[in-house]
Amino acid sequence: MEDFQNRFINDQISKTLLVSVLMAGAFVGALYSGPLADHIGRKRSIIFGTAVNILGSVIQTAATDTSMMIAGRVIGGLSIGQLSMLVPLYQSEIAPKELRGRLITMQQFAITVGIAVSFWIDFGTINWEGSSSWRFPMGIRLIPAFILLFGMIFMPYSPRWLMAKGRDLEALKTIAFLRGNGSLSDQTVQMVFTEIKQSVVFEQKYTSQTYWEIFRSGHEHNRRRIWLGIAVQIFQQLTGINVAVYYAADIFSSAGVSGTTAALFANGVDGMVNVIATIPTIFFIDKWGRRPTLISGAISCSICMLILAIVLATHGLTDGTSNDIPIPEGTGSLSLLFTRNSTVVVMVFLYLFVACYAYSWGPVGWIYPAELYPQRLRAKALGITTAANWLFNFAISQLAPPMLSGIHWGTYLVFSILCGLMALMVYLEFPETKGKSLEEIDLIFSGQLKDDDLGVHHPATAAAALAQLERMKFSEKYSNRETSFGNAIEGALKRVADDGAVNNEELELTPLKNNVPLPSPSTT
Repeated sequence: MEDFQNRFINDQISKTLLVSVLMAGAFVGALYSGPLADHIGRKRSIIFGTAVNILGSVIQTAATDTSMMIAGRVIGGLSIGQLSMLVPLYQSEIAPKELRGRLITMQQFAITVGIAVSFWIDFGTINWEGSSSWRFPMGIRLIPAFILLFGMIFMPYSPRWLMAKGRDLEALKTIAFLRGNGSLSDQTVQMVFTEIKQSVVFEQKYTSQTYWEIFRSGHEHNRRRIWLGIAVQIFQQLTGINVAVYYAADIFSSAGVSGTTAALFANGVDGMVNVIATIPTIFFIDKWGRRPTLISGAISCSICMLILAIVLATHGLTDGTSNDIPIPEGTGSLSLLFTRNSTVVVMVFLYLFVACYAYSWGPVGWIYPAELYPQRLRAKALGITTAANWLFNFAISQLAPPMLSGIHWGTYLVFSILCGLMALMVYLEFPETKGKSLEEIDLIFSGQLKDDDLGVHHPATAAAALAQLERMKFSEKYSNRETSFGNAIEGALKRVADDGAVNNEELELTPLKNNVPLPSPSTT
């Protein structure tokens, strides 16, 4: 794409700027998409984000100078930040708990397909002359954008968002459409509605929706949740995947794959590995669980990075620094390793690394944060965690070039150590969310359920635990003197809050006794 470089990349600063403004836009887009999703809804926010994406793509495709290209990249970045947060949010709120991981993995699968297609389009247009060599790859992105734009028009609203807005009948109809073939009297539909409604009523009665609440601990442990979500998104970047993706051509060149065509072909293979390795997760993530997938992925990525470091340390390139490994005189090239075998080893383990990431941290890095937060804070909190992802995406993209040129094989050793530490952190700190409804995950963080308890999936247990949460919340308000009763009444209510005013066994025997009534189809 010589024409693109001649038009827009005059020096290293302009090259860095084109990358940076996209990620800066994504960072901002992720942050403001949270309040937007709460205000106008998940569905409308996705439609808006897609429209912004189309605008950015049109500007970039039609760009005639650097300033116009930068403007298009900023707008495109805003939409990428929005959609990378909104799509998992929407999927998590409409999906059945037994399929939630699979459906959110589809987003990551679509991302990997897009990356692979872009690699092969770049490879196919490498010999094109003029601006068509880059306008065509940029313009073709409009096709999936328009498909998403018009497809979302026919998608339902999130039932959880509808209930939070008091639109219970619409929520019930949506749940019936998603779970009960349109039947409002279906038992599963009524149980799901009841469980969600209990949670929404509890949140509206006892909690706030401010950003400050996200970083507050309390009985819900929101502070722990937000740090877990941020950690997952940061760890996803610290695997080193973007070093492999952004600088794959340079890495393959350092491994002896010379020429632009060969490097782009190697990139295309890399993209296909990414796609293929994501497929098993679509079918098995809700059986494997989040914790085992993240831990095994981190360990396998660590091993691959360690082997890459060893091979490049013992068969590395020379560039005149103290880290050089001498190469035989007369080779006439700095892009050759000692042997053909070592070149093959580097390529194989780079592909293996991509595969290990693709089945684990790639999809679960988006699944896990979308499951962590209570309804009233989910959009805002997910916006913060997604912004952290883009912030570290930018940081790694800026640090990788000086690391690769400065410490060479040490770069891979650093990421190997980081991946090992990530596996340990997941083992020690991350609760399992597989198979739990979003309301049950709330109860896990409140301490009312264990993350390995599989026998809790019905409204009776949720009702009992929510009753306990109400007592905990009242007890907390009493301790903070937020109540306005007389001392005698306060003391009596405190004892009720401590001892329990609701018999949990009774609730389990009569599942709908403590539930709010279902909305009547005749109501508005």
